[in-house]
Amino acid sequence: MEPDLTDPDPSASERIPDYVRRPVAGGYAGLNPTTKLAIALAEAGIAFLVRGWTGPILVLLVVTATAASAGIGRRMVPFALATIPLVASIILINTFLFPGATDTIVSIGPLAPTWTGLTAAAQATLRVLAFALSVAVFSLTTPTDDLLTDLERRGVGRRAVFVIGAAIGMVPRLVERAGEIVDSQRARGLDTEGARWRRVRGVVPLAAPMISSALTEVEERTLALEARAFSAPPRRTTMRPLPDDSQQRALRWGLLVFVVVAVAASVSGALGIP
Repeated sequence: MEPDLTDPDPSASERIPDYVRRPVAGGYAGLNPTTKLAIALAEAGIAFLVRGWTGPILVLLVVTATAASAGIGRRMVPFALATIPLVASIILINTFLFPGATDTIVSIGPLAPTWTGLTAAAQATLRVLAFALSVAVFSLTTPTDDLLTDLERRGVGRRAVFVIGAAIGMVPRLVERAGEIVDSQRARGLDTEGARWRRVRGVVPLAAPMISSALTEVEERTLALEARAFSAPPRRTTMRPLPDDSQQRALRWGLLVFVVVAVAASVSGALGIP
C-alpha cells in the first residue's frame, strides 16, 4: 500500500522533508509560494493602511474563508492566542490614555476610559488579528523550502535566500532546542517548575547550552553550505516544479494595483466606507 504523503496530521507531516512531500494540488494551498506571499502582503496592507472598520473586517473574512478551504482552522488558534498580550496592551492604552478624547464612559478615580479610545482600540485589535491570521494562513500552507526555492528561481540572491530561511526557521529551532535542554536538565535533577524564584533560577543553567549549541550550529551550517557548493555560480536544479501560470502572475499584479488604489483612495478620503 502506497503511503499517503499528504496526511493532514501535523505530527506526520513534520517527519517528511519538504522536498519529498507530495505537492498539494488545487485550492489556495496549491498556489505558487510567491502568489501566497503576495496575498498575505496584500491582506496586511489592506488591514493596516485602509482606514476605518472595512479594511480589517474584510481581511478577516477573506482569511477565515481561506483557512476553512485549506482545512487549517484549528491550527490557526495558537496564532490568534499569541496576539493576546499585544491586544491587551492596545486596549488598555487606547481606552484610558487616548490623546484628546473627552467622551468619558465612566470615571474610575484618576482613570477615565473614553468611547473614542475604545473605538480606536477595537479597530487596532482587528488590524493586529487580521495581520496575525494572514501570516498564519501563509506559513501553515507554504513549506519553507518551496518558498526559498521559488525566490531563488526568481533571481533573489542565494545569500538573501539563506538569510530569509534562517530567520524563518530560527524561532522553531530555538524552541525545540530549549525543550531538549530543559528535558536533559530535569533528568539531571534540576528543578524548573514550582515557585517563580525556582523557575527564574533554572534559566541560568539553560543559557550556556543554548549559546554553545547555537554557535555549534553556525559552524555546522557553514560546513554544510561549503559541501553543497553554496557559492557556485550555476543555477540549482529544482527537485520538483512549483506551480505557476499566467493567471497567478496576473493575480499578483492585480493585487499590487488593488492595494495601491485602495490605500490611496482611503488616505485621500475618496473611499466612502466606514
